Amino acid sequence: MSGQAQITSVEALAAFRADLIVFLGHMRPVVEEVSDEVARMKYWLQIEQRGYWETQIRIRRQKLEEAQAELFSAKMSTLQRSSTLQTMAVQKAQRALHEAEQKMVTLKRWERELEALSDPLLKQVGQLQGYLTGEMENGVLFLDQAIQALDAYTEVSAAASPTTPASVPAANPDLPP
Repeated sequence: MSGQAQITSVEALAAFRADLIVFLGHMRPVVEEVSDEVARMKYWLQIEQRGYWETQIRIRRQKLEEAQAELFSAKMSTLQRSSTLQTMAVQKAQRALHEAEQKMVTLKRWERELEALSDPLLKQVGQLQGYLTGEMENGVLFLDQAIQALDAYTEVSAAASPTTPASVPAANPDLPP
């Protein structure tokens, strides 16, 4: 490998720099959106759904207690009427409570799984975000400096090499041809 750079076009570097800036402008929001989506999912599971099912468990326990009280009342009544409807209501309330408790168990499992699956990926996303904001921005700055240095070099190089007819020294009339 030779010790000299083979630069054929400073404009190509400038175009690459511009494309890199556009790329970074598109990537930053995408990477942030990934993190935001995971955060929204965690919030939905941990706050909204947990609150909903905790409320449902309370409501369904209360309905079960009411149905059990009605069944007890029906069994103790002096009329000795059939308590089949109250028994069915208790069973229905028990099934509803069991369903809500199962939903809460499932919800807790999902929370653990989401944490376990998303944390390593979020770490990688964070590293990518750091790379985009750190290393890639340093790359843009380096390209700026390289373009400026090459522009300065081409100006010095153009001034040192006479290529225009005006820069060719005129013949001295006192000297013989």
